[in-house]
Amino acid sequence: TVMTDPIADFLTRIRNAVKGNHKVVVATGSKIKEAITRILFEQGYILAYKFDKDEKGHPIIKIALKWNDKTNAIKDLKRVSRPGLRQYSSVANMPRVINGLGTAIVSTSKGIMTGAQAVRENVGGEVLCYIY
Repeated sequence: TVMTDPIADFLTRIRNAVKGNHKVVVATGSKIKEAITRILFEQGYILAYKFDKDEKGHPIIKIALKWNDKTNAIKDLKRVSRPGLRQYSSVANMPRVINGLGTAIVSTSKGIMTGAQAVRENVGGEVLCYIY
């Protein structure tokens, strides 16, 4: 099967692991996914992560999910921009996710960062996903 949207697949794997009460998610790695993973960690949505290689030498990402008493730190992950319909946002229109309780991940010319960071850096970009 050809993967048209690896980021959506990545988010779905995490979402499914949360629903299935798993402790660890393993996904294929890429630069964008590594950047998203790093943000998830910095924002406190996951416990830990490790970038590794599988037996064939392909990059993989292992993520330890964060649980407190049966509830996960991640309530939902939402893909915003997709290959069929890209969603861009200027600094002025940077989305606030649930009044600032959630996080938007944006791909900018200065790298992948949260919506709040993008506003601070004064750059717009492609809104990859929301997390809350």
